[in-house]
Amino acid sequence: MSTPAASPKTAELRLAHSPDSDDAFMFYALATGKVRLPGVKFTHILSDIESLNQAARTETYDVTAVSFYGYAFVADKYILLDCGASFGEGYGPIVVSSHPIKKNDLAGRKIAIPGTLTTSYLALKLFEPNVETVTMPFAKILDAVQNKEVEAGRLIHEGQLLFSQIGLHRVVDLGQWWQETTGLPLPLGANAIRRSLGPDMGRKVARVIREGVSYALEHREPAVDYALQFARDMDPVLADKFIGMYVNRWTLDYGEEGRRAVRELLARGAAAGLVPSSFEVEFLSQAA
Repeated sequence: MSTPAASPKTAELRLAHSPDSDDAFMFYALATGKVRLPGVKFTHILSDIESLNQAARTETYDVTAVSFYGYAFVADKYILLDCGASFGEGYGPIVVSSHPIKKNDLAGRKIAIPGTLTTSYLALKLFEPNVETVTMPFAKILDAVQNKEVEAGRLIHEGQLLFSQIGLHRVVDLGQWWQETTGLPLPLGANAIRRSLGPDMGRKVARVIREGVSYALEHREPAVDYALQFARDMDPVLADKFIGMYVNRWTLDYGEEGRRAVRELLARGAAAGLVPSSFEVEFLSQAA
């Protein structure tokens, strides 16, 4: 009597990303089953990026969004996937104030930030090392600046597109400064996978994430509609603009220029004593 063949076991992976509209757009196809990875079941966990940076230190999630700066502290546990990254090409996180401040006059000022492991924190400290930072949830930063609880605030997410509507002033766009300084795009966030899962699984996950991003870009309207539920009541036109800023050609593949930008950012961070000197950037290659 023959023994029935065992059915392949399904691997269950916890995939974490932020609830921001650009991340939601990026993972629309995977979350709704438009693309699948045979033999793998993904459980999606949504959390703000600073919480994800902290969670990566204890390998809480199998696949996770992570700030490039935060990645420098977990590179022994995770390896960067070659897709799913967010870059600012001539734009990026901005510092705003309730009254005009010159960008070269930030030293000694108190600036609200959403987290000390975000790439925007690293960029701010590279731009002006002598700022005093106050950490608070990003949703409270605009109000804190308006109410003059702090002299300035560093905005990420949709706040980058909304600050002028409430009378705030742009002090500096860190993405613009970075490009003027280096000629490179500013690397902000990435996707990484636990090293213990092995390179074969890493490549499979990278492939399905790339397929999902491609699907969303090719089916933009339903993908944007899906992302709007996470957009904190943002106007659809504004949400589409924000998504277009951070889900683009860089998201599909870093390319050599993107990799060079990541290395340059973290090398400057190491030179400033903000990144561990032993850290080396490593991307999971597509080739076996």
